[in-house]
Amino acid sequence: MKFYCADAYQDKCQKLFELYSYIIRDLAPTANIEHIGSSSIPHAISKGDLDIFVGVSPEIFESTITSLVQLDFREKLDTLRTNELCMLEKVGESGIAIQIVANGSEYEDFLTFRDQLRKHITLVRQYNNLKRACRGLKHTEYRKKKSLFIERVLKRAKV
Repeated sequence: MKFYCADAYQDKCQKLFELYSYIIRDLAPTANIEHIGSSSIPHAISKGDLDIFVGVSPEIFESTITSLVQLDFREKLDTLRTNELCMLEKVGESGIAIQIVANGSEYEDFLTFRDQLRKHITLVRQYNNLKRACRGLKHTEYRKKKSLFIERVLKRAKV
């Protein structure tokens, strides 16, 4: 697994976010569209991918998925899928993902995690160190370690 310093990927991801948020807004005009993931956190190292949060009312959750699939995205099969969370990935192009989230659900924690790291540079340093320590690990092992860190940050945010 290769990680990039923030200055090597964040500008590109921000431009992609701006492009996709404009397109998504056209298909889901009432959605809360936010840039999440490491590319939205200053100084965070990353695999260089873009994650987009699309928060919608529960009533239009499924229809929003159907609309966004038209942008040449597909449901990501190896991730959690509920009636409040659906992750889409760009077909034929790795590194662009959309997390469709029902407003008011626990999955709004994507925003909480991002905001905590934006507020606390020490958390960014810890997150970067965790990622560096995961070089060479299988993706499943990396995800497990990353999940434990995220859970700890979210627990701290709720105290």
